[in-house]
Amino acid sequence: MSSHPVVAIVGSGPIGAAYARVVLERNPSARVVMFEAGPQLTEVPGESVRNIADPDAKARARELSQGPQAGTHRESLGIPAAVVVEGMFTARQGTHLFDFGGAGSAHTHGFPAAAASTNVGGQGAHWTCAIPRPSGGEKVDFIDDAEWDELIEAAEQLLHAQSAAFADSPIGGAIRFLLAEEFAELPESSRPSTLPVAGDPQPDGSIRWTGTDTVLGPLIDPGSPLSTRFDLRDLSFVRAVVHNGHRASGVVVEDLRTGTTTTLDADAVIIAADAFRSPQLLWASGIRPAALGRYLTEHPVVISTVAVDAEKMLRFVTEGDLDRELARRSTNPTDPVAAVNRIPYTEGEHPFSLQVMYAESPPFQLDPAHPHADNRWGYVNMGYGLRKHPRVEDGATFTDAELDYRGMPNFTIDYELTDRELAEVDEATTLLRRAGSALGTFVAEPRLLPNGSSLHYQGTMRMGAADDGTSVADPYSRVWGFENLIVGGNALIPTATSMNPTLMSMAIAVRGARRLAAELGA
Repeated sequence: MSSHPVVAIVGSGPIGAAYARVVLERNPSARVVMFEAGPQLTEVPGESVRNIADPDAKARARELSQGPQAGTHRESLGIPAAVVVEGMFTARQGTHLFDFGGAGSAHTHGFPAAAASTNVGGQGAHWTCAIPRPSGGEKVDFIDDAEWDELIEAAEQLLHAQSAAFADSPIGGAIRFLLAEEFAELPESSRPSTLPVAGDPQPDGSIRWTGTDTVLGPLIDPGSPLSTRFDLRDLSFVRAVVHNGHRASGVVVEDLRTGTTTTLDADAVIIAADAFRSPQLLWASGIRPAALGRYLTEHPVVISTVAVDAEKMLRFVTEGDLDRELARRSTNPTDPVAAVNRIPYTEGEHPFSLQVMYAESPPFQLDPAHPHADNRWGYVNMGYGLRKHPRVEDGATFTDAELDYRGMPNFTIDYELTDRELAEVDEATTLLRRAGSALGTFVAEPRLLPNGSSLHYQGTMRMGAADDGTSVADPYSRVWGFENLIVGGNALIPTATSMNPTLMSMAIAVRGARRLAAELGA
């Protein structure tokens, strides 16, 4: 180990950022070089595009996230005209399909909405910022509860967690009251409440949403000594991990501006791209554990949109309350979300996570002649997140016989919902109808989104307690058989979860980063 160890990080999303920050804060001699295949979208690296006020600038940032191929240094894999994935891209601009229908496309017939973002900040520039805590069987059972709670708290600090965002919204409060009446049978742990989110409340009542820039913190502050030991390189595509036996020694990087390829020597390598491109890189590097790419899970999502009913709301709030809410909201037209509520997961009693997003406008264009167009009391977009139970049959299979559009081993995703999940879909649909009817009138009926729509892809590099062929990484996120090759992200989650996984993945990353910082030496 050198006296000034170099850590190479592949991927610039929140997980890579967490590794960079924890390692540099805990190891005064380390240096971090972070590689990102996509471009930088904002002046501040990794800032959430939700914070961009100008609509044209916001649209441009999202377009740039659709990868490195069409136009200058970007790929407009985007959304081919012939491909329609219901409910996905109207809400998730800034992503591009893996299976885009052209040469070098992946094959995702059972997982058609599989998508990614390619940009500095990764999905941290686009995410909804929801950070509920995992509970019960969602948690990793080989990390004890006391340590787990401390890791979660550390992750919440990195993300600037807010447990009561929009709690002062009278409209949001009325929605909670109506849901609590409808679901009076639920246990206390699943009572309607505000959804924990990542961001910083502003004086006007809005939120400055957390992006990857928040996690990087002092690393991108020119006034901080830590910034002198951090190097973020965009438009830099890592093609391989160099390794010999049980150690990684560096990464092979293509500069997408010039097309030149170089090798960076490193004392440790962290791969934190995403749940498909990270295992793809391992496969391309000849690192191929039996579980690589397998045990794919996500959150099947049943969604609907409801026009909020005035008569129901007026039981708990007044027209004056609404007027004041609208006046306050008018000062912040950038973000349409005015309140975020939830009914959380409870082990055995409510194995779902309901999110209820209140906004003045629906997430799609209503016909002006629609009876609920321009509804004065606004709309709620609601979604039930469900569990997908891990199976080895579900996942990505890589091949050297066919290359993708970037010259990497291509992959095929096999995935299906079993009778167990389909039964929970039916139950969640029934619950969603109850929730919607308690609040107003459906303007979009409950429906199950296509597989892959959640963007919460998990399990393809799952961590495990033993090297028994069912996991890729050890309890500290090191690839089995390697001392200094670490993986990060939602792909490590080995359990069936119903909630947004970012907080959980950040906690796992904090654990791995602390161990790495100690192993690198002082």
